[in-house]
Amino acid sequence: MEPTKTFNHVSYLWDEAKAAELAGDEVALFLYRSNILGADLRITNYGGGNTSCKTIEKDVLTGEDAEVMWIKGSGGDIGTLTRKGIAGLYTERLRSLKSIYRGLEHEDEMVALFYHTLYDLESAAPSIDTPLHGMLPFKHIDHLHPDALIAVAAAKDSEAITREIWGDTMGWVPWQRPGFDLGLQLEKCLNDNPGIRGIVLGSHGLFTWGDTSYECYMNSLEVIEQASQYIEERLGKDRPVFGGTALEALPEADRKKQASLLAPILRGLCSSEKRMIGHFTDDERVLQFVGSHDLAKLAPLGTSCPDHFLRTKIQPLVLSLAPDADLTQVAEVRNSLVASFEQYRQEYHNYYETCKRDNSPAIRDPNPVVILYPGVGMFTFAKNKQTARVAAEFYINAINVMRGAEAISEYTALPRQEAFDIEYWLLEEAKLQRMPKEQPLSRRVAIVTGGGGGIGKAIADKLAAEGANVVLTDIVEDRLKEANATYKRDVSAYAAGDVTNPAEVEATFEKACLEFGGVDIVVHCAGLAISKPLEETTQKDWDILQNVLVKGQFHMAQSGVAVMRKQGFGGDIVSIASKNGLVAGPNNVAYGTAKAAQQHMVRLLAAELGPEKIRVNTVNPDGVIVGSKIWEGAWAEGRAKAYGISVEELPAFYAKRNLMNEIIYPEDIANGVFALVAILDKSTGNIINVDGGMANAFVR
Repeated sequence: MEPTKTFNHVSYLWDEAKAAELAGDEVALFLYRSNILGADLRITNYGGGNTSCKTIEKDVLTGEDAEVMWIKGSGGDIGTLTRKGIAGLYTERLRSLKSIYRGLEHEDEMVALFYHTLYDLESAAPSIDTPLHGMLPFKHIDHLHPDALIAVAAAKDSEAITREIWGDTMGWVPWQRPGFDLGLQLEKCLNDNPGIRGIVLGSHGLFTWGDTSYECYMNSLEVIEQASQYIEERLGKDRPVFGGTALEALPEADRKKQASLLAPILRGLCSSEKRMIGHFTDDERVLQFVGSHDLAKLAPLGTSCPDHFLRTKIQPLVLSLAPDADLTQVAEVRNSLVASFEQYRQEYHNYYETCKRDNSPAIRDPNPVVILYPGVGMFTFAKNKQTARVAAEFYINAINVMRGAEAISEYTALPRQEAFDIEYWLLEEAKLQRMPKEQPLSRRVAIVTGGGGGIGKAIADKLAAEGANVVLTDIVEDRLKEANATYKRDVSAYAAGDVTNPAEVEATFEKACLEFGGVDIVVHCAGLAISKPLEETTQKDWDILQNVLVKGQFHMAQSGVAVMRKQGFGGDIVSIASKNGLVAGPNNVAYGTAKAAQQHMVRLLAAELGPEKIRVNTVNPDGVIVGSKIWEGAWAEGRAKAYGISVEELPAFYAKRNLMNEIIYPEDIANGVFALVAILDKSTGNIINVDGGMANAFVR
């Protein structure tokens, strides 16, 4: 259905047909409203904001009607909110907590009391925003963090601007940390200003409401549109945006190249305490900010909205590198950056020591999350790709806020003490402590050749399942796209390429560095097999096996080691070779020789790279017929001929010939790789045979 109203600065996503399907279920309509609001990052950030509705339900004990408030639970995201992510509380019981509230110094004790007001015992944990919604009488409420509203909220004369835009139809409440008392302030603001359509929270965000889910949705969109329009009319009017351009951005291809070269160096420096995963963006809004005259003034101020700085840290690190600096001189570049990182860490320590309370949690990782490279773009580093990407989105929101606030007045950030009290809030610390334990391969990035299917895809699946980010590479792009589509967002990437071509291999590593910040694990699984007797083996047969298996492994190792050295914390290289590199068999001269070369290259590299904590090992499969692309076509026919059996008999034949009488699957090879990179962390130069036990392939 066509929109009933046109907006220029937000997306109208209400679908009347969808809403009609949900008619009569206010909770379902509230969830629908939440999801479409969260789908527009101009309206609220990932994980930010809160939405609620109130319904009449039967009290489970008395059978009488009671008002219940349904609200997003702690840590949820309105864009993906489901019934499992909400809390249901008796509204009057929540409001009755006013009688025992002991004041601002005792705010935190109120959170535990929210549980005593629950109607739905399967509720998600109630969030700190619960009383902000509960103290207001409206059926449907949105608490959002639109860039335009935060720009108004973070402006130096925010209250006056609020009145200029909306007159007496909007309330305004000065900055206060979210909690029970802020709920009381919202209630007072409404009582003092009956008939208002919403409230601007200083330095924070927006509250809007309505009698129905649709009215609430429209109210939110209209208020955001009005603020956005007000800002747009003033952007660049009195002075250029951010004071104008001080430094032009490099062309896109050059930006990407510089970013891929620098990312592993930054990743190494950011990982002084814990390894981090990176994200890069050269979004036009970032480029405008980092190339502006006002960068030096605004970046150190930090962000205003609590949701922003919780994701991005109190302020970014701005690099002093020239956009076209020669980043191939790795040692020189790293040395030039070390002092900046040390200064950032020291300033963070000073911030902590100056602002800490007697009961503050211990200082957290002092490394920057956001790194700005004028002329190139923005890097973000965090514990995983999603967190790094979301941090970038939040800082772009912060840029939007600074741009808007500067256009209409003057941008102001939260005082450092207020920011600290949010960042090191005991309730925030408790939320961090509830996070699930990290997986064995969390914070690691793997490139897998031959990742489009068969053994390579099984290896990538295993590494991803254990927490790694994976970059699939293969010569067939369609197969790669299909394989990549099997992973959730922020887990994988792909780069089509030929491992025999050093330029294409280099491009694969550049993609990994742009997507995830670097590489920790290189698995060379790309391969093919040709089974022929000596007299039938052609020069072409010989060359392609040597090129794909041996030269490809060399190129992958060479490029991989270059990235690992930039990072400075070692890594893993795993070659998927074969039993045939150890065992002499008939009709196998070209393939067996290439596999033996792979195995010995592993030993040579292990000897060379061990002092740098780069471990190099081999997994030897044998008889992986089911699910392996190498057994399709002529190879299977050749092996069947060599053993005097039919192709259909091969799986059983190979299973019977190993000591354990087991069929070997691609997943078994993947387990061998996992053992090497996740468990056997002091093993290098080794071979793991995954063959069910072949006595003639025993290495000792």
